[in-house]
Amino acid sequence: MPYIALPEGFPGIRSLFMYSPDTAKPLNDLVQTLLHDPATSTLTPGERELIAAYTSSLNECKYCANTHGAIAKYQLNGDGDLVKGVMTDPSAADISPKLKTLLNIAAKVQKSGRDVTPEDIDAARKEGATDREIHDTVLIAAAFCLFNRYVDGLGTWAPDDPAIYDAIGKQRASEGYLTKPFKIAQP
Repeated sequence: MPYIALPEGFPGIRSLFMYSPDTAKPLNDLVQTLLHDPATSTLTPGERELIAAYTSSLNECKYCANTHGAIAKYQLNGDGDLVKGVMTDPSAADISPKLKTLLNIAAKVQKSGRDVTPEDIDAARKEGATDREIHDTVLIAAAFCLFNRYVDGLGTWAPDDPAIYDAIGKQRASEGYLTKPFKIAQP
C-alpha cells in the first residue's frame, strides 16, 4: 500500500505522475529524451531500455525493472530471452561487447558514481563506445537510481501479473513516455 494517497489503478511511477503533474512533466521529458527519442543517442532505444532495466534490477525496483524490461523486449523485436539474459548476467548475455562494457559502467554508477574508473571508460572505448554513449549510459543509470528510489520510497503499487508489464511495455515502446498511461484494475 502506498505511503501517501495516490490515484488507484496506476502502478509505480505512473501513480506519482498522476499525483504530481508539475513534477511529472520534466521527469517524463527527461525519460523521453534518455530512452525513446532516436535522435538523442547513438545507442538504440532497446539498448537504452536495457540499461534502465538492468540498473533498476540492481536497485531491486520491481516496477521499474519489469516495466523497462518489457519495453526493451518490444524495442528489441520481442526478444524477451535477451532481456532475461541481461538481467541475469550481462557478461554472458547475447549482446555486443560494447554494450557489456556499458552495462558494467551502469552497474558501477548504481553503486556510486565514484566507482567508475578510467579503466572502465577505456574498456568501453576499446569496444567502440563513443563519449556520447558513455555519457548517456552514466546519465541513464543515475536517473534510474532516482526513479527507482522515488517509486520504492513512496511504496507505490508494483503489480505481480507479468501481463500488466507486457501491456505497459508494448504501449511505451510504440508511443514513448509523453502519452497518458492506461488505468489498470488493482487486485
